[in-house]
Amino acid sequence: IEILAENLDTPWGIDFLPDGRMIFTERRGRVSILKNGETKAVADINASEVSESGLLGIAVDPEFDENNFVYLYYTHENGNRVSRFVLKDRLEEEFILLDNIPNARFHDGGRIKFGPDGKLYITTGDATIPSSAQDINSLAGKILRMNKDGTIPEDNPFGNYIYSYGHRNPQGLAWHPISKQLFASEHGPTRNDEINIIIKGKNYGWPIEECDKSSAYIKPARCYAEFTLAPSGIAFHNNNLYVAGLRGTQLRKIVLDNDYKTVLEEGELFSELGRIRDVVEHNGYLYIATSNRDGRGLPKINDDKIMRVKLA
Repeated sequence: IEILAENLDTPWGIDFLPDGRMIFTERRGRVSILKNGETKAVADINASEVSESGLLGIAVDPEFDENNFVYLYYTHENGNRVSRFVLKDRLEEEFILLDNIPNARFHDGGRIKFGPDGKLYITTGDATIPSSAQDINSLAGKILRMNKDGTIPEDNPFGNYIYSYGHRNPQGLAWHPISKQLFASEHGPTRNDEINIIIKGKNYGWPIEECDKSSAYIKPARCYAEFTLAPSGIAFHNNNLYVAGLRGTQLRKIVLDNDYKTVLEEGELFSELGRIRDVVEHNGYLYIATSNRDGRGLPKINDDKIMRVKLA
């Protein structure tokens, strides 16, 4: 494992600029770029960091070379927000795309990523009000989908931002490289963490049912009923899904069958790193961010860190 950055304060989201530079967030509000082994802060967002809230996800526009847009998900006094910025020497010209997403000390979701369709996908938690996940008029407990300018896509299932619902606290998004199917990771209440295949307009059952669900709800591809993984970021490489585990203190490797959805086998990787918040695949490497300074871990010397490991 190659250490790229250390002495960080709860790194949360990682993405890459077209020229190969890494851009990442720290929950207290800092956005930094890593180049040639050195980090440079490009923004200090006025984020409200309380327990699980703060500056969370980051996404680089697929057309960054034309527009220099970078997107952030962060908590402010009245809720969670998705904003677009222009990257110059620093992040400037904030444009709020979606505001006042329900927030709380816990269950804020926070992952944002662009899908193969060019739309921005956003995970939101139930903000400790479980019933809100079943309310299609609430933005809480959902996976949202929007156009890059913040408007609602015409083919969204409910005529609003909601793409799927019945989620407790999803923190990971990734698309299978062949099938282009969206996968998401989700925290359960006591164990029962889920890896879900996300289908437009479908209900994933929270808080009514977990894991072993009736036909009324979509069953997970994998349910962790035997231990608590607390999955966060996820990433694909070929037919393997890598899952960052917080409470499980590991990176989980899931090998899928040729149907691209059935779990064949899985194993535990890098359990010596402590809590792992994010994993991203880029140019043949896995990039891993630890989360030992998030108030629930046991920080080691020079924590937190962002590292990478070369994939076979």
